[in-house]
Amino acid sequence: QVQVAESGGGLVQPGGSLRLSCAASGTSFRLYTMAWYRQAPGKQRELLAHITSASWTEYADSVKGRFTISRGKNTVYLQMNSLKPEDTATYYCNKYTFPLLKWGQGTQVTVSA
Repeated sequence: QVQVAESGGGLVQPGGSLRLSCAASGTSFRLYTMAWYRQAPGKQRELLAHITSASWTEYADSVKGRFTISRGKNTVYLQMNSLKPEDTATYYCNKYTFPLLKWGQGTQVTVSA
């Protein structure tokens, strides 16, 4: 069973950048289409971007042009530029399709002056 662990969050000023990482264990990871999600307090979890095993990518309109998803051998990345206060949330990685993996702890991103 593949497990994931997110890292790289923090406090950043509006307009700043962060790079999130999702470390995955398990040999099946390379076959999965992986995705980044986020959840802000009081809101539903939102799909932000996904990347196939062949590195095809798609983005939600809310992050298109600002966020970039990529993947390495055992890691999925989310490069976040031009951050806005409304990007404040806990960020998670998981599969794009069901059945999903067990959710990790997530990594908190706070965008504030």
